[in-house]
Amino acid sequence: MTDKEAIVAFNMIPSVGFMTVQKLVADFGGSVVDAYENYPTKLDWEGKPVNWEAEFEKAAKMNVTIVAYGDELYPKRLLDNASPPLVLYVVGNPEVMSNDGVALVGTRFCTPYGKEVATNIAFALARKGWTIYSGLARGIDGASHQGALDAKGCTVGVLGGAMDMFFPTENRELARNMVASGGAVVSEFPFGRHPDNMTFPRRNRIVAALSRGVVSIECPVKSGTLITCSRALEMGRSVMAVPGRVGDKNSAGCLKLIREGARLVTCAEDIIEEISPIGKKCIPQKKQEKKPTQEKMQHVKQVKKEVPPEVKITLEESIVLRELDDSPVSVDQVVRKTGMEVGKVTPILVSLRMKGKVKFWPGNKVSLQS
Repeated sequence: MTDKEAIVAFNMIPSVGFMTVQKLVADFGGSVVDAYENYPTKLDWEGKPVNWEAEFEKAAKMNVTIVAYGDELYPKRLLDNASPPLVLYVVGNPEVMSNDGVALVGTRFCTPYGKEVATNIAFALARKGWTIYSGLARGIDGASHQGALDAKGCTVGVLGGAMDMFFPTENRELARNMVASGGAVVSEFPFGRHPDNMTFPRRNRIVAALSRGVVSIECPVKSGTLITCSRALEMGRSVMAVPGRVGDKNSAGCLKLIREGARLVTCAEDIIEEISPIGKKCIPQKKQEKKPTQEKMQHVKQVKKEVPPEVKITLEESIVLRELDDSPVSVDQVVRKTGMEVGKVTPILVSLRMKGKVKFWPGNKVSLQS
């Protein structure tokens, strides 16, 4: 048994994730194989004994490339996640998972407006060489992938279930076209794993991690899209949102993100400006005159008098801020110091990040914004 085979076998056990494997490997002197061979309960999702040999055989028959943690093709951006996937099942070109790209996400039940915006933005970004990441779901996801294909660009779809349990079935042809165009379809789930309410949030963290930034295009307040945005913030990714009509429930989530500090974007140029440090540095700056006229001096004084509105901090946010400084600490440490529940601390930290008060670091750590 090789290290890769052991990692794939671990990935087939539902109770085992990255953190567990990391601890087990440390306990067995760094040997993944020894850690697996000594693991007591080797049962897969269906309660059957793990058969990792059959997993590799099925992958070969389905033309699926298995990329395990530690492989050369494993995308380094995924390591920014506190719990990166152990294994990626890939149909298409695995190398494109490391491309610079943007995640376009949104509701499955989008309006014609949302679909048009997603298609147009994806088309423009793909034309400029950016890879489009999304979840291959109905609605905004599908429109985003299609926009990239229309531009003859590259797009990567991350599934919320196993490769042999493709969902939604109506996007099979879209997925085939993505692969044929040089893109890829990806899943972290072993063969046979049906998509459900547990798998989709896990899928969302991969979409966020692979990208340089996440753009929300139409989503209600209670939406998986907001989960993707939260995961993106935790990993230090840019979060952007397209504004919609006031009163439209499909725009409520985007408007909420904008109120909380997400970058308002309406086109590909806005997005590129946000995620591309090169683009920001290339903005020409006017040289200050050595002897400004009296009129200009007066204008400068007026500008200096203008003070930006103060960001409001809630009582709970102030309690969290009190426990932070410039040194990154884990979210678990913040939970212990404040005495709050983790389910309350995480949303507070996300809100503070949007207000520019804190910064997220790889490894699920946080510090004050310097």
